[in-house]
Amino acid sequence: MSRVLILAVVVIALATVSDVDAQQAGIDRLPSHVLDVTPPAARVRGEPGTMAVQARPCPVQPSRDVRQRIVDVAVQEWGFFGFGVVDQTEIIDRTAFVRDSRATAGVPPEVRFRGRRPRISPDEAARVASSIAGYWAVTPEGSWIVERQNDEWNGPDGIAARWNAPWSAAFISWVMCEAGLGTTGQFQRAVAHHTYIDQAIRARDGRAGEAAFAAYDTGETTIAPGDLLCSSRRPVYRTLAERRRQMGEGARTHCDVVVRIDEASERILAIGGNVRGTVSLKLLRAQREEGKPLRVVDPDEENRPVFAHLKLRAEPIGADPLGTSATMKAFGCAIAARTTLVAARC
Repeated sequence: MSRVLILAVVVIALATVSDVDAQQAGIDRLPSHVLDVTPPAARVRGEPGTMAVQARPCPVQPSRDVRQRIVDVAVQEWGFFGFGVVDQTEIIDRTAFVRDSRATAGVPPEVRFRGRRPRISPDEAARVASSIAGYWAVTPEGSWIVERQNDEWNGPDGIAARWNAPWSAAFISWVMCEAGLGTTGQFQRAVAHHTYIDQAIRARDGRAGEAAFAAYDTGETTIAPGDLLCSSRRPVYRTLAERRRQMGEGARTHCDVVVRIDEASERILAIGGNVRGTVSLKLLRAQREEGKPLRVVDPDEENRPVFAHLKLRAEPIGADPLGTSATMKAFGCAIAARTTLVAARC
């Protein structure tokens, strides 16, 4: 079986498995001569409990390379965290959500645990601690967040302590840093997604000419790999106009990096940080209305609607850079050999 065909099978399998089936051990990051990315752990020093941020600049890359690098960097982190997949294409019956363990027998984990932040194992928490701290390190508030996390690690839960603040925006900030959007004028790195969402809204309104992303309502323009899709939780926004009225104010939002457009199955694949406590690939349901671009149809639209599409101001790179990413090229056979997802001869 050819390498290209193996990679295609792996990608298709990853896009069709359940949350549980997709969990596996993380892989090592690629060497710098294959993918020139500074590991996040290089931005911190010390062990959990005494960890501190080491200041390092973010690189600036030519705009023609940034879209592919965004995908490559995000996919590499997905592999490091174990290729977890979260299927959000199905409507969830919330009446099935009960906390009593006897009553949840047979209830799928994605229903049973939705709404709670799951704990990862102590061994996994120790393995990824410096990486998550490295994500924080590229944000203006990263130093004091890592210092505060040291108190958590020195507490009764030890290394298994949850992070004191959600780290999904820090993950996106680090991805953009390593992808080559090194200046704050290009991408405003922050501990909260709404900061760079607002920057993209200003760019759309002609008030941030250097910004790498411009904001659109979902379905307003074509979604492409390297773009960001953003949802809201509190307050709930359904349009950019609603956010415009509150720009600069705090908001609980979340964004994911688009890595593949699956037109045939009407799905969009996107990678995000702190998704069930890890870096995961989301399967998002999409639909196309006549004469309009593909848009996300979120099963949880009442509570966490996808309200913003941040479009990267760069040339497109095709619908499936996930399958041709540096990580999939390097580890396609290893992924097939280590998981029940696929069977392949290499």
